[in-house]
Amino acid sequence: MIGTSTAEYVLLRAFILILQSLAPLSVIYWILRVFHVSSALRLPPFLERWALEEAIFCVTVYALHRFYLQRPAIHPPLLSREKRRGLVKLCHESIPDLGNYMSKWFLDAPLEELRRENVKEFYRWAFFSSAQEDPSTEEEVNEYVNDFEDRMGHKFRPGRANVKCLRLTFEKVDMLHRSLAWYLLIFIVDNITFLSLLYNGFQYYRGSAKRTFAVFPPRPQKLLAKGRAPVKNISYFYRPHTSRSCRPILFLHGIGVGLGPYVKFFTELGKNSAASEDGQIGILALEILPISSRITLPVLRKEEMCRQVRAILEYHGFDDCVLAAHSYGSVIATHLLQDPSVSERIASVVLVDPVSILLHLPDVAYNFTFRRPRTPTQWVLWFFGSMDVGVSHTLHRHFFWSENILWKEDLAGRNASIFLCERDSIVNTAHVRGYLETSGSCLEIDAVDDGLVSTAKTTKADKCLRENNIKLFWCTKLEHGEVFETKLWRSLLVKEMLKHTRRKSESSAP
Repeated sequence: MIGTSTAEYVLLRAFILILQSLAPLSVIYWILRVFHVSSALRLPPFLERWALEEAIFCVTVYALHRFYLQRPAIHPPLLSREKRRGLVKLCHESIPDLGNYMSKWFLDAPLEELRRENVKEFYRWAFFSSAQEDPSTEEEVNEYVNDFEDRMGHKFRPGRANVKCLRLTFEKVDMLHRSLAWYLLIFIVDNITFLSLLYNGFQYYRGSAKRTFAVFPPRPQKLLAKGRAPVKNISYFYRPHTSRSCRPILFLHGIGVGLGPYVKFFTELGKNSAASEDGQIGILALEILPISSRITLPVLRKEEMCRQVRAILEYHGFDDCVLAAHSYGSVIATHLLQDPSVSERIASVVLVDPVSILLHLPDVAYNFTFRRPRTPTQWVLWFFGSMDVGVSHTLHRHFFWSENILWKEDLAGRNASIFLCERDSIVNTAHVRGYLETSGSCLEIDAVDDGLVSTAKTTKADKCLRENNIKLFWCTKLEHGEVFETKLWRSLLVKEMLKHTRRKSESSAP
């Protein structure tokens, strides 16, 4: 967990400053060294070689990536007019504050400053993936703007104001260089994670050798893996499933350093599930390397991701599994739930810090890509998350909200447990909670001072919870990701996961 004290904040900022300074200082040092500006400032041989490598790495890799990754996004095919109109209706009906919604998409510009052409610009991007006016769709754009105005009770004045709209897939891919020292840390974490998961009974399955080598920092330990994935582009860890009375688990991680932050969760889940009388519960944890602080190939497109995940599930005999996802993993979970050939294999769902629910609201895009950090948590999310090369490219060129958004209807017919953190710095969890409570319900979970967990069902829409099989956990005083970092909440998550795996008690899982 990230501390909030002044001392911890200073240490965090100092650590970030050091990481940011290594590359430019190395470049400056070698410029001075080449031109013999000063021989009195020579570094020891080892540090001098390191500075040379840092300088070369910065000038070549960073510069090339900064240019190469600016290529325009390839947007998915447009929906039919009927489906698009239905999507707009769903979006408009689930916006809690229409004025703040539009203002936030224009980077907090006052609503009174926005003009009709500005709003039409937003709708062209959001629903037509277009930056230009198209006569063939202009009537439809005006229809949506008119509907928005009618719902809000406010008419936008004609013309165009000098305000900027946050159109994520049209924006410049903003990123910060990562030094070799940082990637050395990632290399160490990667190996520790690898060994820890092997120790806990997982087997590693790598994709093609070409894909394995197309990753920096290198992963030589993966070449020793005996398992070969049935697909080329996805590697994963697998704990064999032998239980007949329980379902296996498919896990999708979030943005960060890969599966490292989830090792304790997997360990506790494995220990608790090993008690099954007829064998252990299998766990299949996919690696999504483009969002794991690596330099590698871009993230797979929606259709290809679903195809390869389906092949993996078929290979291991997963025809009735629990889908668990954290943060960005909920985006891929959405794709799987909306793909009939994969969703038929998913019996229930557990989502922690999902970013895909109400994704049409500006909070996720604004907080992760535009907001300037102030708190320690925001600094960690900004520097180690959104400004990473792979993460930034994924969000700016491969993150299409209309195909990533998860609606309550997508969870129909299966049990679902959703964990929302009260103090989430990325997702507006209060809005997500309100949306789920209107036709679902909430089981409020509160950690009291003595460390115990008290539960109290909210009276609001309690009947609808039972009808929709949605259980909402409101995690008080927690930040994004802290469910996995806190023993109390991690234990609660493990228990909830195990409930979902039990086939005999399927009807009472939530």
